[in-house]
Amino acid sequence: MLPTRTAATLLALAMLATTPQMAAAAATPADRVFVAKVSQGGMFEVQAGKIADQKGSTPDIRDFGAMEAHDHTPVGDKLKAVAGREGISFAADLNPEFEGKLAHLKSLSGPAFDAAYMDQMSAIHAADGAAFAMEAKEGGGGDFRAFAAETHVIVQRHIGAIHAAAPPAR
Repeated sequence: MLPTRTAATLLALAMLATTPQMAAAAATPADRVFVAKVSQGGMFEVQAGKIADQKGSTPDIRDFGAMEAHDHTPVGDKLKAVAGREGISFAADLNPEFEGKLAHLKSLSGPAFDAAYMDQMSAIHAADGAAFAMEAKEGGGGDFRAFAAETHVIVQRHIGAIHAAAPPAR
C-alpha cells in the first residue's frame, strides 16, 4: 500500500493529465490555424445571415440568410466546445477583415445587397469547405476530425443552396 502522501501526489498527477493544458498537446499548429479561420468565418456567416434575413430583396436570399444564422450558430458552439477541450480559445468578435465585409454589406440594399451577400457566401463557403475537408482528413485530434467531417456536410449543403438562391447574373 502506498503512503497517503504518495497516493495523493499520484491522484493529483492523474487529474492534471485530463486538464485542457494536457489536451492542448494533442492539438497541432494546423488545428489552431483551422480553429482561428473557421471561427471567424462562422461568426461572419451568422451575422451576415441575420442581415440578409432582414435586407434580402427576395425570399430566397432572406431564407438563405436565416438558414445561415440558424445552422452556423450551433456549429460555432460546437467548435468552441471542441476547441476548449483541446485548450484552444478564439476571439469572440470578428477581426477587422470580417468587420469590414460586414460593414460593406450593411451599406447596401436591394439587388446590390443580394449580389454582394451571395458573392461573400460563395467565397467563404468555398474556402471553409476546403478547410473542413482537410481538417476532417488530417486534423490532429479525433474530435477535430469528427467535427470537421460533420460540418463539411453542412457546408456542402450550403454550397448547393447558394447556387439555388444566387441572383441571376446581370
